[in-house]
Amino acid sequence: MHFTLPDRNARGRAVRLGPVLDTILSAHAYPAPIRHLLAEALVITALLGSLLKDQEGQLTLQAQTQDGVVDLLVCDYRNGELRGYIRHDRARLDELGPVPSLFSLFGEGYLAITFDLATSGQRYQGVVSLEGSSLAEACESYFFQSEQVPTLIRVAVETTPNGCIAGGLLLQHLPEGEEGRERLHVQLDHPEWEHVSILGGSVKQGELVDSALDLETVVWRLFHEEPEIRAETGASLSRGCRCTADYYRDVLSRFGAEERAEMENEEGLIVVDCAFCSRKFEIDVP
Repeated sequence: MHFTLPDRNARGRAVRLGPVLDTILSAHAYPAPIRHLLAEALVITALLGSLLKDQEGQLTLQAQTQDGVVDLLVCDYRNGELRGYIRHDRARLDELGPVPSLFSLFGEGYLAITFDLATSGQRYQGVVSLEGSSLAEACESYFFQSEQVPTLIRVAVETTPNGCIAGGLLLQHLPEGEEGRERLHVQLDHPEWEHVSILGGSVKQGELVDSALDLETVVWRLFHEEPEIRAETGASLSRGCRCTADYYRDVLSRFGAEERAEMENEEGLIVVDCAFCSRKFEIDVP
């Protein structure tokens, strides 16, 4: 769901993931803390991806460390399609207990957010230290430091006997108001942003994951006293892994013959395992 609060110079996004989340998580037998972390990352990726004006553009969220329990987390969004995976050290994870902190998982890490615009071929990337108590907080820091856009992100994840459900809310104070209006000062204590962030920050986690409560109602509860709320339905979301045998054949063809020979199995095939969806491809490169 997309919405704007024109009288407050703010825009928002709300998303809830259900079956699509279960599909992505089912690709690997992730332990509970990693499932929770990836669910949070996928919600954030969906929220940020919905900011793209370029339909064929891609948003990539990546968190990486040198020696963390989680050494790589990567998710991306393109035209309503989500995918993501986490690489981690299971033995070290088990030592952290059932609810590890973000720092205990990543240590000294960084967060990179990349916007690839298909129509113009431009790429924008910002990198910030992976700090705060959650990925959502780290993303808020990214937007304020790299984009100079005050941002609030709230994410909730709930595991039920029937699967996992996760939801999120994103609010941003636009550095420019409506077209033709005076440019706003980018500051966290701007009265308009203070008002919007207080209201948005009051959202309850239960509201974000309650499948019986539609997102329009959640937004209305938060901002019903505003003079105007402009809302529209966002793109439907699906799992979108783009792995194909032809893609991997093209990648492998760029290696030298000797390098490819070292990768081949006894049948002369190169077996490629997609990290996102766990599909295996047996590639024969001439």
